[in-house]
Amino acid sequence: MCATYRAGSEALKLDPQLLYTSMAVCIRLAVPPPGILFIGENSGSPATAPLNLGFNIGRLRGSLKLQRSNNSTAGGLVIRAFPKTDETLESTELEREEEEGGSGGEEEEEEEEEEAAGGRLVDTWREIHGRDDWVGMLDPMEPLLRRELIRYGEMAQACYDAFDFDPFSKYCGSCKYNRRFFFPSLDISDLGYDVTRYLYATSNINLPNFFRKSRQSSVWSENANWMGYVAVSGDAASRRLGRRDIAVAWRGTVTRLEWVADLMDFLVPASSKGGIPCSDPNVKVESGFLNLYTDKAERCRFCKYSAREQILTEVRRLIHLYRDEEISITVTGHSLGSALAILSAYDIAETGLNVREDGREIPVCVFSFSGPRVGNWQFKERIQGLGVKVLRVVNVHDTVPKVPGILVNETVPTIVRKFGDWIPWSYCHVGVELALDHKNSPFLKDTNDPSCFHNLEAHLHLLDGYHGKGQRFFLSSGRDPALVNKASDFLKDHHLVPPYWRQDENKGMVRSHDGRWIQPERPRLDDHPPDIHHHLEQITLKSAKSSSRPN
Repeated sequence: MCATYRAGSEALKLDPQLLYTSMAVCIRLAVPPPGILFIGENSGSPATAPLNLGFNIGRLRGSLKLQRSNNSTAGGLVIRAFPKTDETLESTELEREEEEGGSGGEEEEEEEEEEAAGGRLVDTWREIHGRDDWVGMLDPMEPLLRRELIRYGEMAQACYDAFDFDPFSKYCGSCKYNRRFFFPSLDISDLGYDVTRYLYATSNINLPNFFRKSRQSSVWSENANWMGYVAVSGDAASRRLGRRDIAVAWRGTVTRLEWVADLMDFLVPASSKGGIPCSDPNVKVESGFLNLYTDKAERCRFCKYSAREQILTEVRRLIHLYRDEEISITVTGHSLGSALAILSAYDIAETGLNVREDGREIPVCVFSFSGPRVGNWQFKERIQGLGVKVLRVVNVHDTVPKVPGILVNETVPTIVRKFGDWIPWSYCHVGVELALDHKNSPFLKDTNDPSCFHNLEAHLHLLDGYHGKGQRFFLSSGRDPALVNKASDFLKDHHLVPPYWRQDENKGMVRSHDGRWIQPERPRLDDHPPDIHHHLEQITLKSAKSSSRPN
C-alpha cells in the first residue's frame, strides 16, 4: 500500500516502510510508539527548502514539515505526527480500511462539516454569539461553534504567551511585544485582528500569587502588571465574520492556583467603592475581583486609570469609530481572566455602552475558560436581564470553577439558596456551561496535578476532540496536541514532547557587540491614549442615562 502526495514541486510516495522523493532521497520510516514518526536518511542529499506534507492513512492524519537545518549532521530527521485518536495502527488495518474505502470516514465527514461551516459564519454568527443560548449546539457539538471557541481561547492564551514572567527581567510583569506587532510576534497573525489597546491593573491589592514583580531595582513599573488587550477585526476578517468584532482578552493564571485562596473573600455590591453603576444594591460580586477591576494608582503611568476605565474608554472609542457597521463585543479569559471577562462584559452592558443612539443593542458575549464564580444570584439575574451571553468551558476535574461558594451556590435547593442570600458567601455561576472531561482524551496522562486540569491549552485540546456527550474523542482540526505541554506536563510520555517546553530563545538574552550577554532594551511601553478623558466624560453621561433603566 502506498499513496502519492505533492508538496510544491515535490512528489512524494508514502507507505508504512519507505518514503521516496523525486530528489532520490530515500528515507526509512518506523513507528515504535503510536503517534511518533522517526525518519532517517539513507542516501542522497536532503532538500534544503522545507517540504510540507499532508497525509491521510486510515485514522492517521495530519501534516508534516520537513526541513534540514543548516547545522544538522548526516543521519536523519526526526518529526512528530499525531493521529487523530492516538491509536496504534498496524499496516494490515490500514490496508483493510483502504480496501473498504473507509479512510477515516467519520474524521473526513467532520472535516467536510468544518469546511462547510466556514461559509456559514456570516449568516450564523449571532447563534454562535449566543442569541439562543446555544440551544442544540453543544450536544452534538456544532463544528463552527467549536472552531470559534478555540479561536477566542487562543486569544486568551496569547496573554500568557506574551507575558513576561521572568523575575530576572526588569520588564517582568509587562507584555514582551509591541502592541502594533502583537499577533505577528506570536505567529498568529492569521486571526485578522489588530490590537488597539493594552490593559493594565495595579498590583497594590493583595494578590501575591498573581502579580509578578522583577527582582531588579530599575523596573518598568513599581505598581502595574499587564492584564490583556482590546483588539478589533480588520476589514478582511470582518467580512469573513459577518460583522466588526471588538474582542477583549484578559490574562489569568497558567499554573499557580494559590490566587484562589487570596481572592476568596466576600460579596460586595457591584456599585461599591466607585465600582459599576448598578442601582440595585443586592447585585453583588466578589470583592477581590471588583478591587482588581476598579483600583488605580494615581502616580503610576500605567495604572493612573483603572482597568475598568481603560477597557470602557477603548470599547466606547471603537464603537464610535465603527458606528455605521454591524458590531459585536466578545470578551474572553481563562481562570482569573475569566472572572474579569464576565465582570467587564456586565459593566459594558450595565453602563449602556452597547446601546446605540437609535436604541439598537450591540450583542455582548463572553467565552469563559475555567473560570470561578463571580457574583450572587441577583448578579446572575441582572447580567441575564441585560442580555449578556456567557458560555463557560470547564474541565469537570478542575477545582477553580467550583469556587468561591463551595457550600452555597447554584446547585443547592431554592430554599437554601434564598437563605444564603442573606450571607456574604452565596455565589452563583452565570450563563451556559460546556463541561469537558480530560479523561476522555487518549493523549493525556493520568495525573493528580490540579494545574494540569486547569491548563488552558488542555481545555482547547479537549474542545478539539469533543463531539458530544458519550461520543468518541477524536481531533477535528490540525491543532497540535504538543501545545498541551507548552506550560504543563500533561501529555503521555510516548509522544516525546518535553514538559514546559515553551521559552524564549536564550531566555531573552542577546549577545552585545563586545561579546557580553545582556538583556536588550525594549521600545517605550504604551500607556494611555490622549483622548481618554473625553471618552471617560462620555461614559459618565451614558451611565447616567442607563441608570434609569429598570433592574
